[in-house]
Amino acid sequence: MRVIGLMSGTSYDAIDAGAADLSLDGDSLVLKPLGMVSEAYDETLREALAASLPPGATSMAEVCRLDTRIGQAFAATAVRAVRELCDGRAELIASHGQTVYHWAKDGRVHGTLQLGQPAWLAEATGLPVVADFRSRDIAAGGQGAPLVSLVDLLWLRGRPGTPVALNLGGIANLTAPDGTAFDTGPGCALIDAAARGFSGGRLSYDADGALAGSGTVHEPLLLRLLEEPYYALPAPKTTGKELFHLGHLRDALAGVGTLPAEDVIATLTMLTARTVADAVTTLGATEVIASGGGTRNPVLMRMLAQRLPGVALRTSDELGLASAAKEAYAFAVLGFLTAHGLPGTVPSATGARHARVLGSITPGRDGLRLPPPAGQRPVRLVVE
Repeated sequence: MRVIGLMSGTSYDAIDAGAADLSLDGDSLVLKPLGMVSEAYDETLREALAASLPPGATSMAEVCRLDTRIGQAFAATAVRAVRELCDGRAELIASHGQTVYHWAKDGRVHGTLQLGQPAWLAEATGLPVVADFRSRDIAAGGQGAPLVSLVDLLWLRGRPGTPVALNLGGIANLTAPDGTAFDTGPGCALIDAAARGFSGGRLSYDADGALAGSGTVHEPLLLRLLEEPYYALPAPKTTGKELFHLGHLRDALAGVGTLPAEDVIATLTMLTARTVADAVTTLGATEVIASGGGTRNPVLMRMLAQRLPGVALRTSDELGLASAAKEAYAFAVLGFLTAHGLPGTVPSATGARHARVLGSITPGRDGLRLPPPAGQRPVRLVVE
């Protein structure tokens, strides 16, 4: 089955589409990457989205407008992916949508909201769309994240030692081979927020780690940031920009004094490296395979490597999955599993009571035509 996975992460900078041919071969799920395309949100939509996210206030009218406009943006990206990556022969769309709120409190997740109405995708492409992946896991008592953990476990099965998958998006998360998975805390979220805040909106991120590289880590600020109680919570746990936003940074800066922007961003970069490295160490990792936008920040990657002596740090590109597209491919896999009636979660990773088939399906132009249910759950992912 030819599937397109669509993803926009907590950095909400662009919509990524990864296309893949997926098939079941005995107990293996075989993935042949077909490439990716990426479409940045237009500036007006991005600004509206940023203004509506915590700690900002919004209205139901604005939520409706965002759901529609994000859905239309996802649809345009899907149309492009069908044409450019699949020669017009895609069979299924799997859309994560745009997370706007993840209701986590007291160690539990009570709900989650991803916008990007899938009807726009089904109408634009004529294909069935699997969307709203996270809600079923939450209804089953899980955290609803990190959902890529199932894909990581299948993909890394059989590698020597203790390989740990790391996603460095707006929020960073890990998956260990024993099924442990959790968000470690901010990946690029606070770095991006600081870059945007200090530049008056001119910068949306620290390109190539240039600001961090020209600054000095401020130890008192780092220690204040590390006092955040989230870091001490046991797994499984998830978080988001509901916690790690510009207000969180401002609270930590209070009482520290005025610092140069470069020093603040260097400190935030070290915060991500330290919290990730501390979490990796508790898992006994011998190898870390990283993906996500944070891998393009050489200062962050260098800081992380320095805090993980003796642990091999590489990117998913070296194992055949482009780091920029890995999450999009992961949701293509989850959509494929849903279409075949197969669970898309690992209870040990999310804390759910049971593994569940994920998502809701919007029929395509020809109605709902799904393949016969698969009789065997895959135990490994093979990337060709």
